[in-house]
This record gives sequence, structure tokens and C-alpha cells, in this order.
Amino acid sequence: MIDPLSQVIALLRPRAVFSKQITGAGRWGVRYSDFGQPSFCAVLDGTCRLAVDGHRPLTLVAGDFVLMPATPAFTMSSLEPARPTRIDPKVAPAPTGEVRHGTRGGRPDVRLLGGYFVFEAADAGLLVSLLPGLIHVRGADSLSVLVRLVGEESTGRRAGRELVLSRLVEVLLIEALRSSASSGEDAPAGLLRGLADARLAPAMRQLHAHLDRAWTVAQLAKVAALSRSAFFERFTQVVGVSPMEYLLTWRMAVAKDLLKRRELGIGAVAERVGYSSASTFSTAFSRHVGQPPSVFARAM
Repeated sequence: MIDPLSQVIALLRPRAVFSKQITGAGRWGVRYSDFGQPSFCAVLDGTCRLAVDGHRPLTLVAGDFVLMPATPAFTMSSLEPARPTRIDPKVAPAPTGEVRHGTRGGRPDVRLLGGYFVFEAADAGLLVSLLPGLIHVRGADSLSVLVRLVGEESTGRRAGRELVLSRLVEVLLIEALRSSASSGEDAPAGLLRGLADARLAPAMRQLHAHLDRAWTVAQLAKVAALSRSAFFERFTQVVGVSPMEYLLTWRMAVAKDLLKRRELGIGAVAERVGYSSASTFSTAFSRHVGQPPSVFARAM
């Protein structure tokens, strides 16, 4: 059976992991400007506050895990208010050792393992838009184990390091997304909530499994055992985009990946992602991406 979540993670191709240990004591605060790359953090001991732009503030405790697929600006601090130190992660040098906030020396009040990585997808933004902006998981032991393994592997220089890290981060992403509370009514719209919906999930799996079909809303609605109007409304509310927008997003993401690999001609790529001709595909691709597929392929 096709697993859309695994397909999305595989196409994102997470690589190049960097991680660090972070501690804090006393009153402290740091304000990170928008980063754009995916980042994660696991609380090993103690508590702290996390305020991510566009989301409600969180009090993090030992055992918590946070993932931000496209890290916006955020503030992390002690529970006591403090004027934050501003940091731009795009220009600040990467620390070589433990990062300490607040009072120097002595036992820390909080200990975390944080890090970031990059997506090597041709246009990660298309796929990241299908994921929640902030994932907060509490008490998931498997995630704590994975984060520790990522930390150990990223700081070592053993043979096969890059391959092991890429596999670990793929598992970390999938486990974080699976562990998040994606089935509740208050969960953010997106791929996860759609896959947790008993009616929408079969249609989404069929769409991913047979991308070469000329899908219509009516056909997808039939798979979901819903009327066309009910399916359209439910899909748009739960996933956050209309069925045809979702289909187009996924088709363009797959097309970009195939063009980047340079294993198929444009006509074959068009057929693989559900277009009746190379010219029809080229028109849709140019409108969505801003350049013809031939130009995109040569630039890769």
C-alpha cells in the first residue's frame, strides 16, 4: 500500500545534520530570526519557554520534542521573563561546543539537544507546505532515543556517517509526524490530518499511488464515498488546499524530482505525473514554477 507520508519525506531528502547541546540557568532569553530550514529540539532535563511566531507559546518539559519544518522566528527563554539576546542563525557562526544561556557555570536549570538539517528537494517549499508549521510531541521515548543517536552521529567522524545521518533524520521526521496529535479537530490542516481522516485517506492514497491518472474531484469523491461537494469542502477544510491544488502540488514536486534526476525525457515525465502530452505538461509546469521544464532540467 502506498504511504503518502513516506513518499513526501523521501522526496524532501533530508541531509546535512548539525546538532548541539544547549543549557540554560537563571533568567535568560534568546530571539532567533527567521531561519527557513528545518530544526528540532528535545528537552533532556528541566523546563523552558518557547514562543514561535504565529503559534501559541509553549512551556517545554523533560521528554518534549519540537520540530519546525521551515523554522520561522522564535524566542526561547527561562520561565522567568528576560530581555532576549538576538541571534541571526543565517550569519552567526556555528558553535563548536555546548551553548550556554543565562548564568555561567554551575548546574543548569534546563538541558536540551537541538539541531537543524536541510532538505535537498528541488523545491522543498512545495512539500513543506503540506506539513504542520510546528510539531510538539510530549513523552515520546522513541523520539528522545532518535535525537540522541542523531547527536552522537553528527559529532562523530565514523565511516558511513552521512548515510546513517540521512536515514536517522528520515526516521526522526516520520516518527515526529506520526506521534503528533494529527487526528483531533484542533490539529492544523495538512497532509497528516488528511491521512487521519477515514474518508479522505483512501482518496489521498489512491491519488499518490496512481499519479498518472487524469483525476477529477468527482473520481476522488467516489473513492472517499462522498458526494462531490461534500468531498471538496471536507478536503479543503482538513488538508488546507482544494483537491486539485493538492494534486497539482504533488505532481509538480514529483516532476521536479524526475527532471532533476535527468533519467527521463520531458514526454516521459509528463506521462508519469498525469499529463496527456508534453506540451500540456510544459504549460502547467511553466505556469506553476515560472520556467519551462527544459530550462529547469538544464539548471539542475
